[in-house]
Amino acid sequence: MMKNNRWILRKDYDIEVVEKLAESLGVDKVIATLLVERGVTTFEEARCFFRPSLDQIHDPFIMKDMDRAIKRIDDAIERGERIMVYGDYDVDGTSAVALLYSYLMAIHDNIDFYIPDRDTEGYGISYQGIDVAKETGVKLIIALDCGIKAVEQVDYAASLGIDFIIGDHHLPGDELPRAVAVLDPKREDCPYPYKELSGCGIGFKIVEAHVESKLGVRLCDDPSKLSDGDTALREEMKLHLLKYLDLVALSIASDIVPIMGENRVLAYFGLKVINTRPRPGIEAILGYGHVERRTDANKQKSSSEKTYFSRELGISDLIFLVGPRLNAAGRLHSAYDSVRLLLCDNLQQARQQASEIDAYNQDRKDRDSAATETARHRLDSDVEFHKHRSIVLFDETWHKGVVGIVASRLVEAYHKPTIIFTRSADNLIVGSARSFKEFDVHTALEACADLLEHFGGHKCAAGVSLKPENFEAFKHRFEEIVSSTISEDAETPKIEIDAEVSLANTITPKFLRILKQFAPFGPENNVPVFVSRHLVDAGVPPARVVGNNHLRFSAISLDERSKAFSAIGFQLGEHCERVKGETFNLCYMLEENYWNGRTEMQLRVKDIHFVSDDEPIYTNM
Repeated sequence: MMKNNRWILRKDYDIEVVEKLAESLGVDKVIATLLVERGVTTFEEARCFFRPSLDQIHDPFIMKDMDRAIKRIDDAIERGERIMVYGDYDVDGTSAVALLYSYLMAIHDNIDFYIPDRDTEGYGISYQGIDVAKETGVKLIIALDCGIKAVEQVDYAASLGIDFIIGDHHLPGDELPRAVAVLDPKREDCPYPYKELSGCGIGFKIVEAHVESKLGVRLCDDPSKLSDGDTALREEMKLHLLKYLDLVALSIASDIVPIMGENRVLAYFGLKVINTRPRPGIEAILGYGHVERRTDANKQKSSSEKTYFSRELGISDLIFLVGPRLNAAGRLHSAYDSVRLLLCDNLQQARQQASEIDAYNQDRKDRDSAATETARHRLDSDVEFHKHRSIVLFDETWHKGVVGIVASRLVEAYHKPTIIFTRSADNLIVGSARSFKEFDVHTALEACADLLEHFGGHKCAAGVSLKPENFEAFKHRFEEIVSSTISEDAETPKIEIDAEVSLANTITPKFLRILKQFAPFGPENNVPVFVSRHLVDAGVPPARVVGNNHLRFSAISLDERSKAFSAIGFQLGEHCERVKGETFNLCYMLEENYWNGRTEMQLRVKDIHFVSDDEPIYTNM
């Protein structure tokens, strides 16, 4: 059985800074605390946080090699050279390709795009892709969301007379590819101030730089110093660039990059585009997530102020409704389908394409569920499993496209570093590794490098391949490394809490209105998590289990006897009887619940600790 979640109350901030910010903004100290936890400590920083503007994004020409990239693109256009936009097969890669391809296609018709096949070519720049470029007369390849370590592949392309521009956001290796331009904020010699752009975000910066070079004005220009003509050009440029930000927001959501700084601005405006002028491909795929357009949506299409759909969409909709469907095409069929859907400009045609992609996603879910069920049965039937600190499983019937999803589900269920393997077409065993922030799975794989054919990734996720005869030795080595390096504390699942609040005095409609302005939410700006102590079930109606083991009840403060708050705890139905009769502490997020035409505040419960169990709340001071 998994250990109970450990609650960690954040205290890693200066209370004097919080008090000063609360006074200058005229807000509750809880709101000020949430801001300081996100690095917002002054009035001006708070103004920028709550009022995002495209003026806040950085000059693309600060990025190392951007001037060289724009010159090479201009040379290719002037000479009529064939350009290939090359991208990875995940949502970040396909959205990046759709963005740059659509921009260049409008000004240069000798262009194509290429997505490598997940099974036969794998991740990154492939020799097969370069050969296709040579056969089709390509002179310039612009790679997005991949390529930063493709040293040999770029050299091979150069030997065939093909230039490369690399636009990546992953960590470089010891040697950079010898490309015409290498755009990556994570280069040690790159002065670009924001390092966490998505791959599609890099593509957007290329477009931004190219548009600025043609118009002769920049978004970062001081408006007070521009002529009336340049000011008009600058506003025209903003409108032109806005139409690409829906794809950037999609990539930011799906690639789980931080949503602070420049990414927060890009995501904010990208969501505005999706909510007011959705491209046909995104509208079509949302339809399969049961997101309906407003009855007056056609009239809304010309407005930038009103919501096109029946409710306002956020980052979570992109993460759970759009991203998985687009990813499913690359996992089980071809990522070309995802790019074509995002490029489609006809809603009827987009719906037909979205239907095919939704079918891929249903197939993916069926395979994922079956593999996860098999894996859990094997683990729960293993009498030795409780002694193991890691999970390493192999089954040649599992599809390569779902092993990463299965690994993530097992980490969530058992809180152990996990690698799920299957067999690949080249007779190697390939797998996806997943972990949690307290354990670096990439470092553990490095200690097994002599047994592996290939591995790569980062602290919490990695890909790996090995020969079948090395599997058992690797499995034992990995378990030894995890056992010797992971701490008991790291094995305990944790919930980080932003603030302790009073139901009676803090949770109000005004508080929720301000909280909603923290959106868009994501890494480094997650939905705030609160804790309230000494609560009881209000009993109207009584606590009950609904749906698939979900706990529905009303919480009220035992000490303050505040008004009751509706609460829902997903997969927490086993606590129902204790909630009816005991005092408890709640860990929750605050949200709006829409039901039968009514909107009410609701506590979305993450966890429950009963007072009689005397479980402490820790701090990270």
